[in-house]
Amino acid sequence: MLRITLTILLLLPLTFTAEMRAEEHTALKPVPRSGGWLSRHERFNQRVAQGNVDLVFIGDSITQGWEGAGKAIWEKFYGDRNAVNLGIGGDRTQHVIWRLDNGNLKDITPKAAVIMIGTNNSGANTSQEIAEGVTKIVEQIRSKSPSTKILLLAVFPRGATKEDSRRKVNQGANEIFSKLDDQKHVHYLDIGGAFLKDDQTLPRDIMPDLLHLSPKGYEIWAKSIESRLASLLK
Repeated sequence: MLRITLTILLLLPLTFTAEMRAEEHTALKPVPRSGGWLSRHERFNQRVAQGNVDLVFIGDSITQGWEGAGKAIWEKFYGDRNAVNLGIGGDRTQHVIWRLDNGNLKDITPKAAVIMIGTNNSGANTSQEIAEGVTKIVEQIRSKSPSTKILLLAVFPRGATKEDSRRKVNQGANEIFSKLDDQKHVHYLDIGGAFLKDDQTLPRDIMPDLLHLSPKGYEIWAKSIESRLASLLK
């Protein structure tokens, strides 16, 4: 019986076995969180239920930070654009996947969605796994709101230098999911270089803890995507 089973597995197409492995890893498996996370998620659902949403930002604490260090910049760039911040601190790709399947995009058709997610996965997942999680999120948006243009941002650099292990994992993921860019529905943009010095070190006046943005960092973010985003919002 064992010999028959092994023979069948060897005859299976490689794509099938790859898909089975992909379904097993954490970056793809949708899961909720509890406590304040769930309350914020429900507030998102209440907001989108009101309609009038032309732009959404989807991500983790760096995106949520538009309500903190980035508040003034958000008001300047997005205050009159019917924009909704769908960022929650600590989120990984699997949490965003769950949120999108549980109301965060229900019955809305934004003109554009800005995605920046994955850095919180970099300690537990490989570049390939993170890229698969990001790909799933893109597929969800394409399915739920086909007319929405997606501005898919490379995961921002982190850590003091280019040798930072988690920065390298994120860079690997960026290289993989950058291929989702079709110049029609999905538009990939890497603005990471705008945060870095010439020697690839990360200044603390832009990311004080080498991960989260300062007001200066949020201004760099907004200015770096403005041309592309304005085009998508037309």
